[in-house]
Amino acid sequence: MLNKILKIWDNLIISIIIILLLVVACSKIETTDTLNSCIIFKEKNNWYKSTKKSYDKWKVPISLQLAIINQESSFQQFAKPKRKFLLGIIPLNRPSTAFGFAQVTNPTWSWYKSDTGNKNASRANFNDVTDFIGWYVSKSNKILGISKKDTYNQYLAYHEGQGGWKKKSYKSKDWLINVAKKVELNAKNYNKQLKQCENKLNRKGIFGVF
Repeated sequence: MLNKILKIWDNLIISIIIILLLVVACSKIETTDTLNSCIIFKEKNNWYKSTKKSYDKWKVPISLQLAIINQESSFQQFAKPKRKFLLGIIPLNRPSTAFGFAQVTNPTWSWYKSDTGNKNASRANFNDVTDFIGWYVSKSNKILGISKKDTYNQYLAYHEGQGGWKKKSYKSKDWLINVAKKVELNAKNYNKQLKQCENKLNRKGIFGVF
């Protein structure tokens, strides 16, 4: 009887491990060319559907969504800020609660879930993250008047928060200004690339559902 229980338990553990591996495999991008939107979406067609869905809902450019995610996590699903170490060996707390594809902090994520009603949203879910970016950029547009196509200022507001952007906290951060310029350039390149493959990405399968 005990052997039978142990065997069932072993099979259950193996099944759970397989499921977890499949989830990670479906969520992690394998390409090293994360600066090419066509290659990204060729490997992850569901990611294109997510960014397109967010665009249709919030009118936030797909290229801006990709540029923010690339800068924040390099498309890593479970990304977290690096820990600092005391004396080089003792791990300290992480510098913030930022987590996931878009490195969203706990308070901001709670705000998003409360404001949109998306109670089960996860920062490790690409579809939820693209919706979040659309929502946040739209908030910055409404609160601060920043155009949804102004990647440079939208990223500064994303990083500093709407209050920080209004106070121009980024003015004293030369490194952040350079990062915002980089994000803006990446968005422009993503947009140029998308023009070359967007028709193919929008093409439906034989039953019109793919």
